[in-house]
Amino acid sequence: MTVKDTKAMIAAMTPRLTDGVWIYCCEMDTAKAKARVHDAFAMIHEAEGMTLILPYDVAAAHRYDCSLRMRRITLDVFSDLEGVGLTAAVAQALTDAAISCNVVAAFHHDHVLVPEADSERAIEVLMMAQKAAE
Repeated sequence: MTVKDTKAMIAAMTPRLTDGVWIYCCEMDTAKAKARVHDAFAMIHEAEGMTLILPYDVAAAHRYDCSLRMRRITLDVFSDLEGVGLTAAVAQALTDAAISCNVVAAFHHDHVLVPEADSERAIEVLMMAQKAAE
């Protein structure tokens, strides 16, 4: 069952740092991008090219810029797609801690990508935000 209430979503977000390092890549060649779709965490079509979020080893093997190493935090709450405030609360908590973030919303969960160097601290910040909402 999905959670739609703002406070309930935050209180149940249960941030979890997943394994692996992720790289944001932009590919102008649609055929090349589609060839990597099975490795990608996400693929987003934009007018300027296709954004792929690839595991570090795949991105490096295909010679993408790997200078920004990201870690993925999955919010284990089943947030409703029409729920309001979870993304804002996460972004605000990380902003207050001076941690950049990129949020990818999927059908069941939201995923927050943060710089690798800040990932452990980001988990602590999000766990504090969750506790404050309980």
